[in-house]
Amino acid sequence: MTKIKIATWNINSVRLRAPIVADFINEAAPDILCLQEIKCQTAEFPSKVLKDLGYNHFVIRGQKGWHGVAIASKIPLTEVEEPKFCMHDHARVAAAKIGDSDIIIHNLYVPAGGDIPDVTQNDKFAHKLDFLAQMDAFYKQKQAPYIVVGDLNIAPHEHDVWSHKALLDVVSHTPIETETLEKLRIDGGLLDIARIAHNMDEKLYSWWSYRSADWTKNNRGRRLDHIWVSDVIGDKFVPQSYKIHTHARSWVKPSDHVPITIEMEI
Repeated sequence: MTKIKIATWNINSVRLRAPIVADFINEAAPDILCLQEIKCQTAEFPSKVLKDLGYNHFVIRGQKGWHGVAIASKIPLTEVEEPKFCMHDHARVAAAKIGDSDIIIHNLYVPAGGDIPDVTQNDKFAHKLDFLAQMDAFYKQKQAPYIVVGDLNIAPHEHDVWSHKALLDVVSHTPIETETLEKLRIDGGLLDIARIAHNMDEKLYSWWSYRSADWTKNNRGRRLDHIWVSDVIGDKFVPQSYKIHTHARSWVKPSDHVPITIEMEI
C-alpha cells in the first residue's frame, strides 16, 4: 500500500493564480491536484509551472474563457473516458485511473445554477438539475471504485452553510438541490469524507463570497467543495487527514474557494 494525498480546488482562473497554486503545492505537497474553473483552453494550461514542481501527468479539459477542469499528478495516470454529465458539452469533467490501481478519480465542476431556483424561469438551474440526474444515473451503476472530487456547487447539510434558514431559497442550498445531491451520493454508494471526519453539527465551509468586505469577520461561508469515495474503498482513506485549507482565502489574489486535502492508501 502507498499513501497518497489528494487535493481539490476551484482555482477560478489557473493562469491568474498560478503563483498561489505553487504556494499551495509547496505547503501541502499533494500527490494529485484537481483544479476546477481553470478558465483556459487545454493548450493554455500552465503545465510548466506544475512540471517544475514534480507533476508530470495531466488530464486537462479546457474551455475558452469559462469552466474547465484539470488533474495534475506525480503518480502516473491513465486517462479514461469521462461520463457525459453536461448537456451543453462544457469542460466540466476529467477522469483518470490512478497508477496501477483500479480506482478512478473524477474531477467535477457542477454548474452553479444561476440565481433563480426554478427550472421554468432559469435555464441554468434546469441545466444544474439535469447534470445531477446524469450523475445519479451513472454512479448508481457502481462500475468501479471512484474518488469523486470537485466543486459540486451545493452545500448539502444544515451546517454546511452559515445560515440554513436564510439560504433555503438561495441556489446551492435549496431543498431540491440538497436532496438530489444526497440521493445520488447514496445511490452511488459514495461516502462524504468531510462528514465522516467531522460531526454533522460542526460548521464546515470551503467558499466565501468576494462580495463580503471582510470574510473572516462575518464568516458567511458554504461547503461547496467535496471529496467522495466509493464505500468499497472507504477503509483506504485517513479521516483525520481531511483538511480544509481555510487560510488560503486570505492569500494574494485568492480564489473564493479554498483547497481541500485528504490522504488515502492505494
